[in-house]
Amino acid sequence: MEELSAGPLVPAVVKPDASRAAADTGASAAASGETFPASTSEPDKDFLCPICMQIIKDAFLTACGHSFCYMCIITHLRNKNDCPCCGHYLTNTNLFPNFLLDKLLKKTSVRQISKSASPVEHFRQALQKGCDVTIKELDTLLSLLADKKRKMEQEEAERNMQILLDFLHCLRKQKVDELKEVQTDLQFIKEDINSVEKHRMDLYRARDRYSLKLRMLDDSGGRKSWHSSLEKSSSGIISSPLNLRGGLSSGSHTKKNDGKSQINSHGLGVQRRDAVTGSDSQLINQSGLALVRKKRVHTQFNDLQECYLQKRRHAADKPHSQQERDMNLISREGYTAGLEDFQSVLTTFTRYSRLRVIAELRHGDIFHSANIVSSIEFDRDDDLFATAGVSRRIKVFDFSAVVNEPTDAHCPVVEMSTRSKLSCLSWNKYAKNQIASSDYEGIVTVWDVTTRKSLMEYEEHEKRAWSVDFSRTDPSMLVSGSDDCKVKVWCTNQEASVLNIDMKANICCVKYNPGSGNYIAVGSADHHIHYYDLRNISRPVHVFSGHRKAVSYVKFLSNYELASASTDSTLRLWDVKENLPVRTFKGHANEKNFVGLTVSSEYIACGSETNEVFVYHKEISKPLTWHRFGSPDMDDTEDEAGSYFISAVCWKSDRPTILTANSQGTIKVLVLAA
Repeated sequence: MEELSAGPLVPAVVKPDASRAAADTGASAAASGETFPASTSEPDKDFLCPICMQIIKDAFLTACGHSFCYMCIITHLRNKNDCPCCGHYLTNTNLFPNFLLDKLLKKTSVRQISKSASPVEHFRQALQKGCDVTIKELDTLLSLLADKKRKMEQEEAERNMQILLDFLHCLRKQKVDELKEVQTDLQFIKEDINSVEKHRMDLYRARDRYSLKLRMLDDSGGRKSWHSSLEKSSSGIISSPLNLRGGLSSGSHTKKNDGKSQINSHGLGVQRRDAVTGSDSQLINQSGLALVRKKRVHTQFNDLQECYLQKRRHAADKPHSQQERDMNLISREGYTAGLEDFQSVLTTFTRYSRLRVIAELRHGDIFHSANIVSSIEFDRDDDLFATAGVSRRIKVFDFSAVVNEPTDAHCPVVEMSTRSKLSCLSWNKYAKNQIASSDYEGIVTVWDVTTRKSLMEYEEHEKRAWSVDFSRTDPSMLVSGSDDCKVKVWCTNQEASVLNIDMKANICCVKYNPGSGNYIAVGSADHHIHYYDLRNISRPVHVFSGHRKAVSYVKFLSNYELASASTDSTLRLWDVKENLPVRTFKGHANEKNFVGLTVSSEYIACGSETNEVFVYHKEISKPLTWHRFGSPDMDDTEDEAGSYFISAVCWKSDRPTILTANSQGTIKVLVLAA
C-alpha cells in the first residue's frame, strides 16, 4: 500500500561515494607531513623516521642502533616488541635519547630556514643577536627604506590606475554595445509600429466598406417595403371611386391599410433598434475581452518583450535572400518575418486564461483499490482514448460519450486485463485498432483493441519497462526503454528485438521523432537526453544536458522541437536541429513521481505533485494557466488531498482540449477558455 500512495517513482542514479575519494585525498595530504620548503633541497634520508617517513622529532636510539621519533617507536612497541628496521627484540627499556641527532637536526633546520629567509629576516636576526650598527648607518638604511617604500607605493598606484582604466574601457565598450543594441531594437519597434498602424488602417477601411454595404442593403430593403405598402394603399384609394356602394367600406379599408403600414414601419424601427443594441452589446463584450487580453500582456510583459526582441533580431540576422523569401510570403501583411512570428505568439498566448472542466469520470472499480492512472492516450482519430495504470487494466473510452453524457460512472467500450501494473501506452497512428503497452515486469505488448487480444509480447527487458512508443512514419516499428539500462527497437512482424542500445543509467522515457523513423530521443536517470540516429547507434548524435535530476518524459512538438520533463521541477525545450537549449519552464512541482507531459504545436502541459495541471506556452517560461483537482470525497482532509498528484496528461491533437488524470483515479476533460 505504501507504493500505491506514493505512486511509481522516477529512477535516480546513485552517485559514487565521495568519502573514499576524500579519505584518499586526506591520506595523501597526511603522508606529505612536515617537509622542507619547496625552494630548498630534499632532506637527507638519514634524518627521516623509518616509521612515519618524516623528519625525526625527539630522536630516540634503540639498542640495535636505529633512531626513531619517540612517539612513533612507543606506539609501535605497544603492538609488537621488535625493531621496525631489523626485527631485533626490543622493549621500552632498550630506548635511549639521541641528543647528538637532535642537535644535528636543529642545526640543519636553522640552516635551511636561513637559506630560505629574506634579506629583511636576515637583518632582523642580526639586530636581535646584537649586531653593532652606527646611527649614520641606520639613517642611511632608513633613507633607503623610505625611497623603496615610495617607489613601491608609486608602482602600486600605477597598477591600480591601470586596473581602473581597463575596467572603465571595458564598461564603456559594453555600454556602447548595449546602446547600439537598444538603438537597433528601437528602430525595429519604430518600423513595426508603422507597419501595424498601416495594417490597422487597412482593416478599419475594410470594416467601414463592409458596414456601408450593410447599410445600403438595409436601406434598399426598407425602401422596397415602403414602396410596396404605398402601392397597396394607393391601389385601395384608386379602386374606391369605382365601387359605387362601398364608399364607407373603402374608407375603413384605407384606415386598416394605414394601420398596417404604421405597424410595419414601427416593427421595422424595432428591428433596427434591436440590431443596434445587439451590435452595441457585442462591442461591449469585445472591448471587455480586449481589456482582459491586455492585462495578460502586462502580466507577462518581460517574457513577451524578450520573445519579441529575440524573434525580431533573429529575423534580421537571416541572410538577405532568405529575408526576401520571407517578405514575399507576407507581403500582403506588410510585416517582417519576426513581427509575424511574434504576433502569432501574442495571439495564441492571450487567447486563453483558464482551464474549464467539461467532463469528469472515475477510473477505479470495486475490484481494485489502486487507481493511479500512469498513462492516458488518444487514438489516431481522437475518437477513443485509453487509460492504464496500477490496476492492471487497459480501459478504452468513447470520448464523445464521456463529454456528452452527464453521468459520472462511464463504462469503457473495451477493457483488457494484464498480468502486471502498466507504465505506458502508445496508439499506432496508422492502425487504429493497435495499441502498445509496457509494464512493471518489463514486458512490451501489442494489443488488438477490436479482438481484445495481444498480437505480440516481447519479454527481453530484464527489469521494469517505463516507456513505449510507436513510430509515426513506420507503423510496424516501436521502441521501449527500461530500468535494465537498455533501449530496444521492435518490429511487429518479428518476435525478437531488431536493435538494442546499451546505456549506463536507467531509461525513463523514449520517443520517436515524428518526422523520421531513424531518430529517437531517450530520457535517462543520468539527467541527460540522448538523441540517437538508429542507423548508427555507436554513440548518440547529441546529448542534451541541463536537467539536474532524472529526465522522466520527452515529447516532440515538431520535427525539430523537443520538450523534456524532469524531477528537478522544470520543463525544458530543445532544438534538435541546432542541438541547442531553447527555454526552461518553471512553476509546477515535481521531485519524485511521474506526473505526465503532453505537447501540441504551441502549448506544453504537465502535471504537478500539488495535484494541479499546468499549461505553458512554448515561448513563455511562466505558466499560462493551471487547474487544481478537487477531492470528490468530502471526508478527505486537506493533508490527504495534498498527497495526490497528477499522473497523466494528453492533448487532443492541436485542439485546446486536454485529458488529465491523477493518482486518485479521477479523470477530467479540460478545455482552454478565455
